[in-house]
Amino acid sequence: MADPYFFGYGSLVNLATHDFPDPRPARLHGWRRVWRHTDLRQVAFLTALPDADCSIDGMIAHVPNDDWQALDAREWAYDRVAVTDHVRHDLKQPAEIAVYAVAPEKQSPPSTRHPILLSYIDVVVQGYLHAFGREGVRDFFNTTSGWEAPILDDRSQPRYPRHQQLKPEETDLVDRSLIEIGARIVAVS
Repeated sequence: MADPYFFGYGSLVNLATHDFPDPRPARLHGWRRVWRHTDLRQVAFLTALPDADCSIDGMIAHVPNDDWQALDAREWAYDRVAVTDHVRHDLKQPAEIAVYAVAPEKQSPPSTRHPILLSYIDVVVQGYLHAFGREGVRDFFNTTSGWEAPILDDRSQPRYPRHQQLKPEETDLVDRSLIEIGARIVAVS
């Protein structure tokens, strides 16, 4: 029987945000990350969408206690989608791999009312930097759509529940990357 694993492509790449067992780098083929809003949350967040011309790096991790229901509860705004045949990884044993994605009919573009949190971006970029280096950070920005959305600068009072403290050089990397893609950062009101 195959071991259950999930593919994380956002904050789950940052190993400081969780203690899921056996995390390891992997690549999901035929998918892209995108910033979206859903009525299930106040702010925009990352989801994955099928895209035959794209592949994204991320982390796979073993589903704790083989309990998909507990993980489904953590990822409650997403649907679990089987992607076993689309993930390249270094596991020696057979694995059943899923990705969490918001159903297309439940999502809409981010907006001023539903911005992207800078504290969330910080966590994701820090994770990609530690796992995949600077090239991985560039790849994250290049394989993620929806950057035209407003980004709320909440660094001084982070709203993202799993926010992390960044080193000055990590903060600088995030800021420079956002400038390079022409992101629009708005102040907290």
